[in-house]
Amino acid sequence: MINRTLIFATITLLLASCSPKTKEQWSGSHCSTDSDGWVIKIKGSPLGENYKNTFRVEDGVMKVSYSEYDTFRYEFGHIYYKEPFSSYKLRVEYRFTGEQTPGGPSWGFRNSGIMFHCQDPATIGLNQDWPVSVEVQFLGSTAERETPTMNVCTPHTHIMIGDSLITEHCTSSSSKYFYDDVWVTAELVVYGDSIIHHIVNGDTVLTYSNPQIGGDLPEGFTLPQGTPLKEGFIALQSESHPVEFRKVEILKIRQ
Repeated sequence: MINRTLIFATITLLLASCSPKTKEQWSGSHCSTDSDGWVIKIKGSPLGENYKNTFRVEDGVMKVSYSEYDTFRYEFGHIYYKEPFSSYKLRVEYRFTGEQTPGGPSWGFRNSGIMFHCQDPATIGLNQDWPVSVEVQFLGSTAERETPTMNVCTPHTHIMIGDSLITEHCTSSSSKYFYDDVWVTAELVVYGDSIIHHIVNGDTVLTYSNPQIGGDLPEGFTLPQGTPLKEGFIALQSESHPVEFRKVEILKIRQ
């Protein structure tokens, strides 16, 4: 089992509020992430169980680690903050490290991300791969494999880009490439079920709108196709490649 006190006393979600017209103060009020602040759900394990100590904190950094795995058997994981959000700005600093775990899928190489507008983690099936959500996909590059980061993927959802309904699973951003173990600052700006922006190191690289339920749905999920996604939980991913998160901040937007 995870040393929950260690992780949640060390990794703090900074909470503040502002209107779009006021100056941003990301560290305005602090909400300490105690042992009740986050919850883990890894495929094949019950809610709250940290399979093979996948999520851990070392030297003040939250790490997705596979040091206790002999091979990866599609144990996709997520760590969720305890409450849902609707309109906000989220800022995360991340980097990829080391080698992909043996057995990981080829697309899992230097792959992680933020899931937002997620279904309640308490409703996720034991063997469900991903929550109903929208994904801000983090991808790292090497000289042999270059790819943009902060793409959008849509597990059990659809989005709009311009006037077009996007049903493809992933859409690439216009970001530059980030190599090796460099730290990247990812920002997500969400206005409920309206406009959403992806920002990398200060550059807006993708904009879309109207997140909604769509496509194949998990067993037992009852919201109908086309239902707008106005709010939901926020999660960080584990998808077979080691990744670190050293800052997670959120700024609520009052509209």
